[in-house]
Amino acid sequence: MRRKKAKKIAILPDPKFNDVQVTKFVNNLMLDGKKSLAFKIFYDAIALVDSKVEETTGLETWKKALENVTPVVEVRSRRVGGATFQIPTPVREGRKESLAMKWLIGYSRKRNEKTMAQKLAFEILSASKEEGAAYKKKEDTLRMAEANKAFSHFRF
Repeated sequence: MRRKKAKKIAILPDPKFNDVQVTKFVNNLMLDGKKSLAFKIFYDAIALVDSKVEETTGLETWKKALENVTPVVEVRSRRVGGATFQIPTPVREGRKESLAMKWLIGYSRKRNEKTMAQKLAFEILSASKEEGAAYKKKEDTLRMAEANKAFSHFRF
């Protein structure tokens, strides 16, 4: 690389749960710089999850959902000769977390519930039970990597 490596910006923990991961999630959830609205949506969703699940807290259910959606391998396109191959590669730690959050938020936006907090809450609940669209996305990427395992020797 020609330039120096960009330094990481320190992310402050959220006010309610004192967790940095929550702040990262809310930053992904935020639209048009409206962070207070994003926090309100997230806290409402966690409260809704808390009321639906009795054995664990809402935050623990959310963490379990994130863990269930987190990918281990992904496929990357690589041109070898004249052909393009889908090469399975392990996912970096930071990217794992980022992909899981983006999938959870993206598929919760596509749900049919009334408010965004409800959409997010029900997607979290289904992901914690290993079902729902975000979990299916993880399974599909795993299946794709498994199918293209023969090309893993092209890894760079």
